[in-house]
Amino acid sequence: MNEFAELADWCGWRAPRESVIVDSLPTPAFRVKNRQYVSFSTNNYLGIATSPRMRTAAIRGIEAYGVGNSDSRLLGGNLALYGELERKIARSKGKSDAILFATGYLTNLGVLSTLPRPTQIARVYGFSGSREYSYAYFSDEYNHISIREGMRLSGARRYTYRHLDLDHLEQLLRQSAATSKIIVTDGVFSQDGDIAPIPDLIGLAARWNAMLYVDDAHGTGVLGASGGGVLEHFNAASERLLYMGTLSKAYGSVGGYVAANGLITEVLRMTCPAYGFTATLPPDQAMVISTAIDIVRDEPERRQRLWDNQRYFVKRMADLNYRLVSTETPIVPIWLGDEEKAEHLARAIREEGMHVDAVRFPAVPIKSARIRIQLNAGHRSEDIDRLVEVLKRHQNLAEPARISVAVTTGSAPAQHVGRKHSAVIGPTPGAFKSRVDDHDPTRARPVSATPARSDARALPPERVRSNESKLDADAECAPNGG
Repeated sequence: MNEFAELADWCGWRAPRESVIVDSLPTPAFRVKNRQYVSFSTNNYLGIATSPRMRTAAIRGIEAYGVGNSDSRLLGGNLALYGELERKIARSKGKSDAILFATGYLTNLGVLSTLPRPTQIARVYGFSGSREYSYAYFSDEYNHISIREGMRLSGARRYTYRHLDLDHLEQLLRQSAATSKIIVTDGVFSQDGDIAPIPDLIGLAARWNAMLYVDDAHGTGVLGASGGGVLEHFNAASERLLYMGTLSKAYGSVGGYVAANGLITEVLRMTCPAYGFTATLPPDQAMVISTAIDIVRDEPERRQRLWDNQRYFVKRMADLNYRLVSTETPIVPIWLGDEEKAEHLARAIREEGMHVDAVRFPAVPIKSARIRIQLNAGHRSEDIDRLVEVLKRHQNLAEPARISVAVTTGSAPAQHVGRKHSAVIGPTPGAFKSRVDDHDPTRARPVSATPARSDARALPPERVRSNESKLDADAECAPNGG
């Protein structure tokens, strides 16, 4: 107990951060102590969570099955509707099979800790492989904390490559003697808002006989012509690919899944403790998720409004003296660097009836604080105008040198969604953006959404690391949350 007493004494026996108690959930409007706010920090991108269709599905599920499932799917809790939902998810992601988990965090924790271990488990029952297999993970340095924790629990060797630096990744793949290599990346990076170059990663996976695990928590339902996520955005597919997604963001419910080859999903059912040794989703939420998939497909106007709002915000910000970390997705972080400046700006915005979060260590590295703006289908242009006006009044908190933000234009053909929605929905793959280097906020550089592998990225001196392979240490860099 001594270490906890010392920590409490160090922070003056006060909570280092007080969580806001809300009276309603953001749609994006919500209430705190009977005051109305508009959230620019909600993951409910499409406003689906409060859709009448979702409410109806939840009520039907509760009336049919009650409010929960107390049993594991391996021990009496395997309702037929779970299998139906898994097949529906698999079809929507272009994969043969899928497996459901209770939360997205639990999905990464369970799957990534299990992938290197099935043959070890099978030996207990007499399995004898033709060879000894060794495993290694190769992870983008900005991957979500749930990815990092899952890999750590696996016991496999772990390597970290510089953010979006595929030359560095290939160098690590080349140097590794592991027989089974697994590349792991976010689809959309939660604190930066940029998109992983999935086609290039698939190419590397094929070249080095590796698997590719993509966590598309912030892309599924948002990216792609029909909301299929980062794979649809790039029109990418591979048998080597394990596609993970959450059901609590654009889909407005709870849970997570992995869509992959049926051989992999069946092995996970039998060997992953996060699947077999816990209760699963409540039945009503399984019905809600099935409805959410239909809504994403049937109501493209939600996604259209989301992207219209994203473009409008980026356009309005072009006149202000702020640096936008990325403009590729509905996550548009405003770089501040200094933690106190970020907190000051967040408070000023909240005082005007809008909620934003100051993202700081440990969610991002020290001195990399930012305000993470998340656009939403429910935002009105006047909401965005009001936010921009508050930001304009506090430009003294921005870095002194102005860096322009490139509005993505791209050359890919527009994606048309019915007669009523002829505008482009989402970014065009291959478009350029302006991105701030998190370790050197005084410079920005153009970065392609699918960077050429031969393009050596310019790095400030403090980011230049040894060319030798780097083993991921537990305290190597701050966890990435959200």
